[in-house]
Amino acid sequence: MKIKTKQIAEIILGMQAAYSKGENAMEWCREYFHRANETVEGNDLIATLVAYDLQAGSYVSAVRADREKNQSWCRQLASLLSSVLADGDSILEVGVGEATTLAGVLAESGTKPSMAFGFDVSWSRVCVGRQWLHENGQRADLFVADLLSIPMGDGSVDVVYSSHSLEPNRGKEEEAIRECLRVARKAVVLIEPIYELAPREAQARIRNHGYVEGLRETAERLGAKVSDYRLLDYTPNPLNPSGVIHLTKDGASNGPKDQFTASVWRCPVTGVALEAGTEFFYARQVGLAYPVLRAVPMLRAEHVIVASKLGSAVGK
Repeated sequence: MKIKTKQIAEIILGMQAAYSKGENAMEWCREYFHRANETVEGNDLIATLVAYDLQAGSYVSAVRADREKNQSWCRQLASLLSSVLADGDSILEVGVGEATTLAGVLAESGTKPSMAFGFDVSWSRVCVGRQWLHENGQRADLFVADLLSIPMGDGSVDVVYSSHSLEPNRGKEEEAIRECLRVARKAVVLIEPIYELAPREAQARIRNHGYVEGLRETAERLGAKVSDYRLLDYTPNPLNPSGVIHLTKDGASNGPKDQFTASVWRCPVTGVALEAGTEFFYARQVGLAYPVLRAVPMLRAEHVIVASKLGSAVGK
């Protein structure tokens, strides 16, 4: 069965109350459906969106409390990306959260990307991320999107990377990696927990939390070449050891960029080109629009508006 409108209100209010008392809001939501003895379609998504909204700002607060830890993490990622990222390239962080990693990677990088992008499923986290980038003197285009349906064209970004953002998507590893490979022109650098290389205690934790497994096997099955696969020297949490899986697409070209004509933006519902605007993004060919909320493009399929009459207003 689907979630009723009344249930959505109860979930939001209940999770807010649990969070304010220092309780686990996601656990409250799971118990909510357990008490109702219901298996409800979409409950994981609702719970995730509410939880992320409640937690927005917590990552920035953590960085403010321990900047050295964040710098060590971002310096390590920048070094890993340096082998594939050249001056003038574009870069995308999937699951950017509050941009605490993206801002640090841009600051620590020895190269200067022409464009930086990042997306997250939560508007509130993206909003906080925009403020953090500005505070740290960095620039990037942040937007709301779904990892499994990235609203960007094929080969539209030079390098795609993650920082523990594929982590909670067990069972969806193939969909997530396929999307990252589709969007990347040169390489995909996944920084994720690697179950197969982790110590036994960490493996138990990964399984208990429902984190991803089999990333290398999945990537190779999709035709990617794995050039680096190992645990990293520095990881913030030893029980959740970070690893790198460096992927190059089979047949990927590093030639002149003018060989590539892919549109940067792509409609997540139909796959046709999206035109960017200040008030909305528009898929002119099919008459679909996506709103821009406080300068943040809302590019999940659930945000689509059927609005063919907007065609003449685009750009005005």
